[in-house]
Amino acid sequence: MAAAGQRRGADTKAEIRKVAIELFTERGYEATSLREIAERLGITKAALYYHYSSKESIVRSIFEAHLEALDELTAWAREQPPGPELRARAVDRMVDLGSGIGSGIGSGMAVMRFAMANQHVIRELHDEKGRENVFGKMTELFDILTGPDAPIAEVLRVRAALLSVNLVLMSSRGLDASEAEITAAARDIAHTLIGSGKPAA
Repeated sequence: MAAAGQRRGADTKAEIRKVAIELFTERGYEATSLREIAERLGITKAALYYHYSSKESIVRSIFEAHLEALDELTAWAREQPPGPELRARAVDRMVDLGSGIGSGIGSGMAVMRFAMANQHVIRELHDEKGRENVFGKMTELFDILTGPDAPIAEVLRVRAALLSVNLVLMSSRGLDASEAEITAAARDIAHTLIGSGKPAA
């Protein structure tokens, strides 16, 4: 019973994040109230407060969910046999993380659109320490995927492949394309960069 309750709580938090990001992008961060988020969700403001006490706490939880997802990806990679297949599978998982699949963060493109439209909010809430934390986690993942003796060109190819996912999502702003099309393009580009050809089955 406790596990089911925790799962429902996590699902509710994920839905709050998703709706909040939509409203922040549509109306602007400052112009959106907690009451409007609650109304869009069809819940009371008190129910929203149970999970998040402020708009700032919602945005910070998105950063935290992203870090947790990176931790899970790194832990998974550490347990796998090294080699090209691991790199290809890591690319797929990074694309899934960027697109929001199974991450609890919501659509990666929606988050990117919010970040680009509200850069001052991101700077204020995602401080230098937080950015360094993300870089540290990504560096750990890079090191697992390449090992200590990989040639510099190979190291850079792996790094470029994984980092390209977010770059593609950011570059998609203003394009007349579906999220599925953009995600597929991000996957194809990342696999091309990493040298694995077609995405792993």
